Amino acid sequence: MFLVVSTLIKLVVFALVFALGLAAILTWMERRQSAYSQDRLGPTRAHFFKLFGRPFVLFGLLHIVADALKMFFKEPFIPKDADRGIFRVAPLIGFCTSLVILALVPFGPDLVTERWGVIPLQVARIDAGLLLVLAVGSLGVYGVALAGWASNNRFALLGGMRASAQSVSYEIALGLTIVGVLIAYGSTELSAIVNAQRGLVHGFLPNWGIFIQPFAAVLFFVAATAETKRAPFDLPEGESEIIGYFLEYSSMGFGMFMLGEFIEIVVLSCVFVTLFLGGWQLPYLIGDTSSSFLFGSLFGVNNSVAHALDGMLVFGIKVFFMCAFQLQVRWTLPRFRYDQLMRLGWKTLLPLALANIFATALLTWWDPTLKILGHVGVAMILMFVLVVVAGPRRVPAESHGH
Repeated sequence: MFLVVSTLIKLVVFALVFALGLAAILTWMERRQSAYSQDRLGPTRAHFFKLFGRPFVLFGLLHIVADALKMFFKEPFIPKDADRGIFRVAPLIGFCTSLVILALVPFGPDLVTERWGVIPLQVARIDAGLLLVLAVGSLGVYGVALAGWASNNRFALLGGMRASAQSVSYEIALGLTIVGVLIAYGSTELSAIVNAQRGLVHGFLPNWGIFIQPFAAVLFFVAATAETKRAPFDLPEGESEIIGYFLEYSSMGFGMFMLGEFIEIVVLSCVFVTLFLGGWQLPYLIGDTSSSFLFGSLFGVNNSVAHALDGMLVFGIKVFFMCAFQLQVRWTLPRFRYDQLMRLGWKTLLPLALANIFATALLTWWDPTLKILGHVGVAMILMFVLVVVAGPRRVPAESHGH
């Protein structure tokens, strides 16, 4: 009975309160962050009353409430010749698969109690957790494909076909990029992967996946962004000039697709933090012991409880910054052409992911302690920074002809 109750509490706190709450905030951050990037004011219209003669807009945060009310009270329209059952179910598929993936992610260290023993801060701890993440994540394509087909609209069907082709193309590269992490840390269980990232390499470098597998981290982020259909990979649903698979949806049908997109941002951030950023750990502060650097010193609570609270706080901060980074990418890079999108997936990411697997296997066989792999990872990061800093510069227009 206690196991069922604790699982439900963790599901509500992490998957529903944290993930859905953060997804709602991201709908505001999307507009606000793009406004800063484009030198605009951002959302400033939604308000309930006036304060000192001016609308009380609260930095645009009331737009979250306005969006929810608009979605709930708009008329749900279903085309006459649509498959009504599949039309209603399709928006739920991607949303539900995202919540299942969140159930596999550890969001804090195990909580040790005297009465109930060890309580894992993870909704479901499964040995093949990472493989299940890939399997469940691949089911999300059925939502967009069925949405385009059930609408009985040729343009929506084309959008669903574009989404299906894109997802299949990048799922292969996405799975192969993770193999390097599995070789390095020797487990498919997500909490075991986080625990394997404890400690330091060479006494100062965190044993995180982004330092051990930086190339895989970049490839994973690119492939996962393409899987979530976010710009510059938003070919199935580009609002400005492309007709998407949700063409015939209105009210909460469209709202579920929109919210599902932001849930996918949170899911991608959680998985990336788990695999490449040490999960809930923080070097020198949260790791091997149950000591607490924040809640224990401030509130004097039990070490295990404080350690768990610190871990959840660190995990939440990492996820938040990863979400903000994805939003910045959304408003920085232009959209690919479809031939460029497919070429990147099949002719670039796939061969590079295979090369990373062979290189990781060779270096891990040579040095199972991962020290050499850490050396190579740091060298790759430095090389990437040098390429970015010392790369070619555009020649000013006035200097031409001199």
